[in-house]
Parts: sequence; C-alpha cells; structure tokens
Amino acid sequence: MAAKIKKGDKVIVLTGKDKGRSGEVMKMITEKNRAIVSGINMVKRHTRPTQYDPGGIKDQEAAIQVSNLAVADPKTGEATRVGFKTLKDGKKVRFAKKSGEVIDV
Repeated sequence: MAAKIKKGDKVIVLTGKDKGRSGEVMKMITEKNRAIVSGINMVKRHTRPTQYDPGGIKDQEAAIQVSNLAVADPKTGEATRVGFKTLKDGKKVRFAKKSGEVIDV
C-alpha cells in the first residue's frame, strides 16, 4: 500500500505532549509505523564522549507514532486526510481531502 506520510512532508501532531505543533518529517521507520519529525517529541540523550564529540546531555528527536500525525494541507496549513488519484498523464499522486490540492509535485 502506498504511504500517506512520506519524508519531507509537513505534518501536524494530533495527540500527545506536542499536540498542535507542526514540523517536517526527517525520517520514516515503516517497519514500526513511526516517524521522526523535526522539533517534535524532543528527549534528552546522554552521549558518551568520542574522538569527535565531547559527549554530554543532548536534545534529540524521538520517533512518534504515524497515527498521531496528519499531513498539513498545502493551501491552508490545517490537518487533513490524504487520498490518492490518478492524473491525466497516468501518474498516481497524493491529494489533500480538505482542499483537493495535490501534495506530490
């Protein structure tokens, strides 16, 4: 089945401590149905010093469940569901169900 959320999409968090905030998907973990979104679900990570990094406590994004995310409508910026349709040239694209705007370009 085609992915409704992909790397590079602007998404809005629907539930949890970051509800209402938005960010860009940096990485998709399809095996676990999770995504890493920039600036969302920040956690403290204790890192050991290496030759290139002094180590210490660093802020890092943790994975968030895909069901807690919604794609932001390209026209309005609100959360929207995603549908699929075929264009006249035979290309299958994703579109925002709220505005009908094509997400894939």
